[in-house]
Amino acid sequence: MLHPDTSSVPRSNLILFLLLFSVMLGKYHIYVGFAFKPYMIYTVIIVLLLAASFRFQKLQVFEVMLLFFYMVYVFSGAFSLYASSSLRAMFGIILYVVFYILMKGILGLFQKGELENGIANAGLLFNVGSLLLYVWGLKSNGFSLLGDGVIRYGAWFDRDYPRLIGMLEDPNYFVFYNTLFFTFYLCKRGSWKNNIGFFLCLITSVLTFSRGGLLILMIIFIVYFFLNKPADQWRLFLSACSFLSIGWVISYILGFRVLDILQNRFQDFSDDGGSGRFELWGRAWDFFISNPLFGIGASNFTDYNAFEYGDQLVVHNTFLEILTESGLSGLLIYVLFVFTVFVQIFKADFHRKHPFLFLTFLGFILQMMFLSLIFNDMFLLFLAILSTYFSYESLNQQNVHMVKEAEMR
Repeated sequence: MLHPDTSSVPRSNLILFLLLFSVMLGKYHIYVGFAFKPYMIYTVIIVLLLAASFRFQKLQVFEVMLLFFYMVYVFSGAFSLYASSSLRAMFGIILYVVFYILMKGILGLFQKGELENGIANAGLLFNVGSLLLYVWGLKSNGFSLLGDGVIRYGAWFDRDYPRLIGMLEDPNYFVFYNTLFFTFYLCKRGSWKNNIGFFLCLITSVLTFSRGGLLILMIIFIVYFFLNKPADQWRLFLSACSFLSIGWVISYILGFRVLDILQNRFQDFSDDGGSGRFELWGRAWDFFISNPLFGIGASNFTDYNAFEYGDQLVVHNTFLEILTESGLSGLLIYVLFVFTVFVQIFKADFHRKHPFLFLTFLGFILQMMFLSLIFNDMFLLFLAILSTYFSYESLNQQNVHMVKEAEMR
């Protein structure tokens, strides 16, 4: 692929790697009325350092749709009962949009190979660091698996389940963040580094004991399996099974019976109502019925829920949360945004050229049915990466066209 001359740009692979990795460190933020996160501070520093070469990148159609949704979502808070929450959401959206544009501009300074190398390295450090924090957490708990609501470093003991949270605050969100790396390593197994990264993703994801997350990773694996020639994927399938079997034997010898824990987690599903999600979804639906067109207002569900039921929980379903807070109008626009992303991916043939982008977005959308992700750093990072790939594709087409014109003269 041809690229414009960037030899004069003071680029560094380390700069790119740190930018990608810093998005995983949102847990270590500074709260000043809103969470000011490490990647935000780092992005400002990079933009100042690269000010002479920084360029704002053209918005893709799906990005325009997302911005339109955010406008409608913010507008829903104009007459909300809890105006302060809607106002805080508005400032948060503005902040996210600003840093999204800056981040995308930085990514556009790097070539595709550099960006992919940065993703691979960031994923390795994220998974290795999270696994070490998890082991440290188990050690600090005396290697006892018992506990409820106790967090020790990278381990969260939830109803006597030792769940990995690593560098994040929630095991379910860990799987969401890890989806980008899982699909990247899965689709690019041409090096030892990526193979190691893939198996590290398997280990850390399984140790989260996230029922929904693991099911969706399995769906991603199956879709990938059939995107390619199934006959060519059997070796991957057998390797993964062999690796997991070895891991199970080792864990069994150490007294850490992973399969037993997983089995118990799935058996609990009928008893805990999806960790209380079904009840929350029912509450959200009731709130939606009270104002179906424009919703109860941006970021108002938590306040309504606290007033009516006395707890500070979120919906745990992005689409239902959008429906509740911004009504049918907000959900319609968000669904159009999702549809636009898929259309652009298939139109550009990215599901074949860059399948990890398609699989990541598919995994994100499926996980949004169990998580509240109207605002999320990893989701925006992925969209910035996707937009950058569309820019690569457009540039490549322009260069090919120029070459053909030159040959015809």
